[in-house]
Amino acid sequence: MQIGLESSFQKRILMGATCALAAIYIVLAALPFLAERLASRSDLRRLQLATRLDPGSAEYAHRLGRYFDLVRNDPASALTEYQRAVQLNPHDSRYWLDLANSYQLLGDLPSQADAIEKSIHYDSKTPDVAWEAANLYLVQGQTDKALQQFRTVMEGAPDMSLQSLQLCWRIQPDVDLLLRDVVPPKQAAYEMFLSLLMSKQQTEGTVKVWEALYGLHETVSLPRVFEYIRYLLDQKAVRDASRVWRQATALLKMSAYLPSSNNLIVNGNFSLPVLNGGFDWQYNKQSSVSLTLDPGDSHGGHRSLSIAFDGPGVDDAGIYQLIAVQPNTTYSFSGYYKNGEIEGAGGLRFGLQDFYNGQALYESDELNDGTFWKNVFGDFTTGPDTQLLVLRVRRSPPGSPLRGRLWIDDMRLVEKSTGGPS
Repeated sequence: MQIGLESSFQKRILMGATCALAAIYIVLAALPFLAERLASRSDLRRLQLATRLDPGSAEYAHRLGRYFDLVRNDPASALTEYQRAVQLNPHDSRYWLDLANSYQLLGDLPSQADAIEKSIHYDSKTPDVAWEAANLYLVQGQTDKALQQFRTVMEGAPDMSLQSLQLCWRIQPDVDLLLRDVVPPKQAAYEMFLSLLMSKQQTEGTVKVWEALYGLHETVSLPRVFEYIRYLLDQKAVRDASRVWRQATALLKMSAYLPSSNNLIVNGNFSLPVLNGGFDWQYNKQSSVSLTLDPGDSHGGHRSLSIAFDGPGVDDAGIYQLIAVQPNTTYSFSGYYKNGEIEGAGGLRFGLQDFYNGQALYESDELNDGTFWKNVFGDFTTGPDTQLLVLRVRRSPPGSPLRGRLWIDDMRLVEKSTGGPS
């Protein structure tokens, strides 16, 4: 019987100890959960209680530091918590960056620099970290280090590249330096840099960036090529625009769109799709004019361009081509046309003008009585400053209603010394 009593007492002791240990375990297990709940509230008292409940949590110390930093505007108290956070977990770059910012606010620049270096050491490739580090370096006046970090941003975060480029250009507007040390050798980055320089009217710089882009030997965006050529022509950089067109068509395997000594007019027989840009045909939509490629009727190839007129306000056919030429040079033009019945005053003509000053250099006879294919041709000499021509189908005089259809085909322009109309 005594043995039974002792056994029962021991069982009660064991059960009590077990319950106590279970209670302690439950409390200990609940503390982190409770601390997390408290730390999730933007309240100083709860944040401080969370750090006491889980003093080994670097994250809670960091949250408390940010509270002092952003809510209380108390950099000294924030500094203490950030220091504790990096001691508990020195591998989190966010902690080091916030610590660096507190050092900056307190005027401790050497410690700020050390904290920035630590953040980069522990996370050298993350764009967000590089962005923060770059901006802190800018505040310190360490331009070279800031530029290195902006390169990391552009390499890893294309959506942040434009903002990075804008800042880099503001602090160091040197195309050669930025190409060498900052802008990563990628098509998207080069195209973005090209657009930025165009917006700044930095024509010489755009040429350097284009050469870098071309040097990648990758397929380029045709709309971006059109945009750049328009920019160069607006700047009267005709030679640069012509070179860009040659290089772009090589990258895009579109050499058929190149002018040649046999014909400076691109796609003069409309055998190729009309690109509406560069040095191919371009067109403006007009309510009274319809343009179509007609495979059912052509002079010598596979199709022609059909132009239908039906309404008032017609000044030209709405299609044109820009042609790079030499000044003080004689050229021969020829072209073929055919028409249906055209009603309305004012005849249609082929016309070539100086693109920049508008001087008329050649105008054909009226394109009349062409129920079968007819040829027009003539010579003209460019002016001393002429670099770029525009070829149009013009109407003279313009303005009154015009109805009917015109087909054009096989247009050719050559230097007088290299050949004549065919």
